[in-house]
Amino acid sequence: MSFYGGFPKYVSVAERKEQALESIEKLRLKNPDIAPVVVTGKSLTRTWWGKSWNVNLESYADYTNRISRGRAYVRNGAVLDLQIKEGTVRAQVQGSGSKPYQITIAIIPLAQKNWETLTKECAGKIDSLQELIEGKFPKGLSELFTAKGKGLFPAPREISLKCNCPDGAKMCKHLAAVLYGVGVRLDDDPTLFFKLRGVNVEALISETITKQTNALLEKSKTKSRRVMEDTDVSDMFGIDLD
Repeated sequence: MSFYGGFPKYVSVAERKEQALESIEKLRLKNPDIAPVVVTGKSLTRTWWGKSWNVNLESYADYTNRISRGRAYVRNGAVLDLQIKEGTVRAQVQGSGSKPYQITIAIIPLAQKNWETLTKECAGKIDSLQELIEGKFPKGLSELFTAKGKGLFPAPREISLKCNCPDGAKMCKHLAAVLYGVGVRLDDDPTLFFKLRGVNVEALISETITKQTNALLEKSKTKSRRVMEDTDVSDMFGIDLD
C-alpha cells in the first residue's frame, strides 16, 4: 500500500476496477475455473433468493455496522473468485495490496428439525422446482423461509468467518464483500443456497408431489369402488346401467 503524508494514497474507483481485472487475469492463468463476482445492475441483487440473503445479513445487529463496507468492494469487482460448496464459501478478494486476501466462510447445516418442518409446510404449495428457484411461491412460505431461527437463512451464530488480512475486526470489508458476493451468485443459481445449507432442494418439491400423488390415488380408489358397485348392481338385476 502506498502512503502519502502518513495516509493511504487515494485510489479511484476506476483504478480499483482495473487492478481487480489485472488480478483476475493473473489468477486465471493458474486456474481457468475461477468465478469472479460481477454486479451488472444498479442493485447488487435482483432475485428473491439474492435479495433475501442480503436482507437476512443486514437484519442482524452483529453485522449491521460493518457489512455495508463490503458493498463498494463487491460492486468494484474486488471479489476475484467465489466458490460455494456444501457448508463452505471460499473466495479471493483484491485489497489494497498486490496479493488477494484468502477468505473462508463456514456455515453449519440447517437443523434437521427445521428442515422437516419446512418440507411439510411446503407440501402442496410449490408446483415445481422452477417456481421455487424463481421465488414464485405464496407469501406465507416467503415469511416461513425467512423467519429468524426457524427459516432457511443462517444466523450469525451459524456463520464462521476467516480472512487473512491484517484487519483484526471480526467482519472486515473483504469478508463483507464475499457475503454480498454470495447474494449475487444466488441470483445466477439459487440452488447453490441449498447446497450451502446442506439440504436437498428437491425435498421441498417431493413433498408436494407425494401429496398430489396420494390425492390422485385416493380419487382413483374412490372411482374404482364406484365402478365395482355399478357392476355389481348391473349383474344383480341383469340390466345395463349405462
